[in-house]
Amino acid sequence: MPMETATESSHRNIVNQMNKMMDQMQKGFFSFCPSETWTPSVNLYETETHYLVCVDLAGVQKEKIDLQVHEGRLTLRGIRSVPTTGIEKDRRTRVHLMEIDHGSFVREVELPSNSSSEHIAAQYRDGLLWVEVPKTDAANR
Repeated sequence: MPMETATESSHRNIVNQMNKMMDQMQKGFFSFCPSETWTPSVNLYETETHYLVCVDLAGVQKEKIDLQVHEGRLTLRGIRSVPTTGIEKDRRTRVHLMEIDHGSFVREVELPSNSSSEHIAAQYRDGLLWVEVPKTDAANR
């Protein structure tokens, strides 16, 4: 078993802290880049008659969501503002950590081949967008 001296351990600790700090600085830098888009998380469920797409859009205003279906792809676009609740506008604020994505977003979901682009329904509740896409074979039932 290799022996480890106290200096090696403290050196490794410093290297780990520096790596963590660099990761946070990089994430913070890219979070402020206005040309970047972020990608919301999606779950895709299936029932006997429909596909259900659930999109995590916490903090996005319903009016800022654009949903389109074209050639078997569901495309979502929109904008989420930087969270500012509790921040006084006349005071300077230093950001220590910014992990909540903001700005423009785009997400494409390839729909199964038996999905129908007609009669799609969407509901936005509790920060989640639910898109119900009927199956083409469900119309024959």
